Amino acid sequence: MVEVLVLYYSRKGATLAMARQIARGVESAGAVARLRTVPAVSADCEASAPSVPSEGSPYAEARDLTECAALVLGSPTRFGNMAAPLKYFLDGTSGLWLSGAMVGKPAAVFTSTGTMHGGQETTLLTMMLPLMHHGMMLLGLPYTLPELSATKTGGTPYGASHVSGVGTEPIPLSKDETTLCLALGKRVAETAIRLAR
Repeated sequence: MVEVLVLYYSRKGATLAMARQIARGVESAGAVARLRTVPAVSADCEASAPSVPSEGSPYAEARDLTECAALVLGSPTRFGNMAAPLKYFLDGTSGLWLSGAMVGKPAAVFTSTGTMHGGQETTLLTMMLPLMHHGMMLLGLPYTLPELSATKTGGTPYGASHVSGVGTEPIPLSKDETTLCLALGKRVAETAIRLAR
């Protein structure tokens, strides 16, 4: 059975909501979705997170990247880039880079921003850079998906995106955002399944 790692960081739940829809898309293609997150980082050098989160997805380990046939990577936007916890995790994958463990695996990215022009596309593009260094095959969303042209919320050809709002509670995914998350998960899974044959 082909497994797809859906690896994300989420602070208020918007990126997690996207990850769950992407996982549904993965499973609709006949693959298994492995949901994983990363712990927060802190400027306090004494701060540490428990080894197992109290709720939500388990923390990712390097073996999740090697055991899965594909990766879908998600983060909220932080000044046009991925959040530090996800970058910190990726910075620790040099051993996988040295061994070539991720070369040739399909990958895609997704993000959530507080506002429509909050850096969605720059975040998606910068999230692709470490994946390219790992030799992964990047997938986006094709314009054959009508939602990509019709959306008034999130959605880019670089990957799925969501406008979560700037309040304390994130705005739920729109219909178009949900459809594009499902489509991204399905596309990555279908590609991984074809490559596994």
